[in-house]
Amino acid sequence: MDFTREGLATEGFVGFVTWNDLSWDEVPAGPGVYVVVKESPDPPEILSRNPAGWFKERDPTVGRATLEAAWVEGCSVVYIGKAARLRTRLRQNRDHGQGKPVGHWGGRYIWQLGGSGDLRVAWKATDEDPRPPEQEMLAAFLEHYGQLPFANLRR
Repeated sequence: MDFTREGLATEGFVGFVTWNDLSWDEVPAGPGVYVVVKESPDPPEILSRNPAGWFKERDPTVGRATLEAAWVEGCSVVYIGKAARLRTRLRQNRDHGQGKPVGHWGGRYIWQLGGSGDLRVAWKATDEDPRPPEQEMLAAFLEHYGQLPFANLRR
């Protein structure tokens, strides 16, 4: 699998809109997989504090060294996710990044990047359980880059 915007589009991903420009009418209500993409090839700015919402009284901020070690050089995909209800999950993700106490803990690294509002999200609807396609993507990413995407904390 090619983890560029063009490669993802070839695989059926659509959208590629910023979080702020995301229109809920565009996002399917059913199951699917999604990616978060940083289009600029420049290294990311890492914020000292994560603006994402605290969930269960836990601070989402992660140390700079941890985030630098997680960064995947030369790849625009920063997160791969799945959802039983894409529209609901993407809304939760965006709300978390806007400081609301939402349980999207696994993708919290996204929001500690400077310019996280400029990251783009794309999705691909599935007819059934989105877990197998997500796992296939994560396995292909791991095989190609030797590590998971920046904000994926586990397989």
